This record gives sequence, structure tokens and C-alpha cells, in this order.
Amino acid sequence: MLSRTERYQLKPKSFFFKGLFIAIIVCIGLFAAFNHYAKSQIKIEAPEQQLGRKVVIQLPNGKELHTFEKLIIKKEEKMYYQGERNKIDVTGGNIVYENWE
Repeated sequence: MLSRTERYQLKPKSFFFKGLFIAIIVCIGLFAAFNHYAKSQIKIEAPEQQLGRKVVIQLPNGKELHTFEKLIIKKEEKMYYQGERNKIDVTGGNIVYENWE
């Protein structure tokens, strides 16, 4: 029978699992760091639109429409405001070139 000290001295300590664990942790850390760096480098910017001068359309009912010059469309005898999703008839309104905020 072996004593306690002999038992522990005969048993080789296994560094394989500790090394494997540390290697996996380092790989995960490197992957996370690279992923964060790669995502921070990607910047998607919309192209700058040239919408023309700022104008105010004074409608016949007394209301005002603040818009840009290139969003006003003139077809035949009518004048329209063409927005991103809608089209408004502004026929009869007066266009005033004004720098609004």
C-alpha cells in the first residue's frame, strides 16, 4: 500500500485540459475582438441628396408648406408636392423662397 505522498508523487499532473481550456478561451477572445473591430470599420452612409433651395408654399387656405425646390412638380396646369410616400396637390399656392429652420 502507498502512502499519501507516494500516491500524489506517482500521479503525473495533467496540463492537457488546462492548456486546452486556456487555448479555447484565447480563441474565443480573439474572435470576439476581431468581430468587434470588423463591425466598427463598416460604415454605410446614404448618398447626400441635392434637394435644391428651401421654399415655402403659401396655400390658398392660408396654410404654409415648408419644402425643397426639387420636391415641387409642375404638370400641365397643376403643381404638386411629391414627398417620399405621398403626392399633394398644391395648385394655386404661391412659392416664396425663404430659408426656414
